[in-house]
Amino acid sequence: MTTLLSARGLRASYGAAQVLFDVSLDVGAGEVVTLLGRNGMGRSTTVKCVFGLLRPGGGEIHVGGQRCDGWTSHRIARLGLGLVPEGRQIFPNLTVQENLTATARRASSPSSQAEPWGLKRIYELFPRLEERRSNLGNQLSGGEQQMLAIGRALMTNPRVLVLDEATEGLSPLVRGEIWKALANLRRDGLAMVVIDKNIRALLELADRHYVLEKGRVVWSGSSRDLRASPETVGRYLGV
Repeated sequence: MTTLLSARGLRASYGAAQVLFDVSLDVGAGEVVTLLGRNGMGRSTTVKCVFGLLRPGGGEIHVGGQRCDGWTSHRIARLGLGLVPEGRQIFPNLTVQENLTATARRASSPSSQAEPWGLKRIYELFPRLEERRSNLGNQLSGGEQQMLAIGRALMTNPRVLVLDEATEGLSPLVRGEIWKALANLRRDGLAMVVIDKNIRALLELADRHYVLEKGRVVWSGSSRDLRASPETVGRYLGV
């Protein structure tokens, strides 16, 4: 399996406080991987380092075989990473269609997808966005904004899509729509990194999992391994 994203010995700090300690992970082509852990354990910080939003204090990051730790975020994104950020961060004063096209780009390399991501494919994935295509971002419901955030990231034609808390704060019905969309993306062969608290849904969606505790990877394994390890769920993921 081709490795699309890897981190080795990743360390990071906020000021004098070190928050990541030698975090390592891999994401292969067509693979869905999760970062699990309670709030404040380093999941989002790991994503920030991968995307160049926080400069690592040590370690290496490779995307598509290219070492990129310390690069600016726009250079890293061009390697084929797409981010659905925590809090959505859509453009409130642009229409749905303008949000989707504002940062769109062509695929940087061939992929297993049947066709590149464009408006047609986004509207097929999320028909509600086509219905709202002329509405401003701030006129959408929270669920519609989340669909828009996912669609906007897909319009960059990423090789790896990273989703940080994509179902947080949504109604059960909308959460179901999001999980269904992610399952469709997996069937299309898109590699993903998913941060979420819904362990049951993640066990169905993902191939492998990394559990973080206080900035360290304390467990990693397959969905089958995690199902067989309820003590891991209780110790590191329970509330």
